Amino acid sequence: MDEIIAAENLRKTYDNLTAVDGISFVVRKGEVFGFLGPNGAGKTTTMKMIACVSPRTSGVLRVFGQDPAQQPAEIKHRLGVVPQETNLDPDFTSFGNLVTYSGYFDIPAHTAEKKADELLEFVQLQEKRNVEVEKLSGGMKRRLILARALVNSPDLLILDEPTIGLDPQARHLIWEKLKTLQAQGNTIVLTTHYLDEAARLCDRLVIMDHGKILVEGSPSDLVKQHVGEEIVEVEKSAEVLACLTERSIPHEMTGDTVQIATDSSREIVKILLESCQPKKMLTRPATLEDVFLKLTGRTLRE
Repeated sequence: MDEIIAAENLRKTYDNLTAVDGISFVVRKGEVFGFLGPNGAGKTTTMKMIACVSPRTSGVLRVFGQDPAQQPAEIKHRLGVVPQETNLDPDFTSFGNLVTYSGYFDIPAHTAEKKADELLEFVQLQEKRNVEVEKLSGGMKRRLILARALVNSPDLLILDEPTIGLDPQARHLIWEKLKTLQAQGNTIVLTTHYLDEAARLCDRLVIMDHGKILVEGSPSDLVKQHVGEEIVEVEKSAEVLACLTERSIPHEMTGDTVQIATDSSREIVKILLESCQPKKMLTRPATLEDVFLKLTGRTLRE
């Protein structure tokens, strides 16, 4: 079965709040699929419905071809979940957390212990095997949570902000492990606020806002479709703004900078240098962050 997750007109409401507002998407076997959006966009709510934690209000949702409302136990048996919060058991060591969690899947003790050691090696925590959880660093805890999500050899991994709060080294290590898991045939669904993470990991993604899907596609395609190849940034001044407006060059102001999205930065730079008297200017490749800010705005969300 190529479709691991399929949703059609999926909705979730809480009293007068519509958290997910009629979204449709498909996640295919073996891909990394991302949900991006500002706080309150509906990402985590969608993940909870997929993980059989929160029932949908209406619409169609199938995971492994099964209905989470009707067959949650069968679906959960094939899931691995990395929650946003750190919820390891502080009463156990790294090894103890993995073995204890294996019990929820009726994995025999000998098999669980062997698997726990393999997973600790996989996430590079074998030296912390007998260390209590509270003595682990934040990055180590996130890696241990990833290991815990793998104890039942899941067909689908659900990751909610998997690298939140980690330093660059820890983030890159988790990226490496997720790519290894994908190469082994795992299907991965994730949410993240790190746009470089989404661009690096996701084969396809959606950007959500106010419970709706705004766009869907590969990171590179979304950048080309909604922004362009390059961004020219110029220090904001009355002269530059008047010059751009006079020549009908589309631009956006961000603080003390003017941004111009273009497929040909050479032409824009030539116009700026010859006619607009810029004080400071740089050219850079367009990114997924540019798409995200263009579609969802720059206003801070709480």
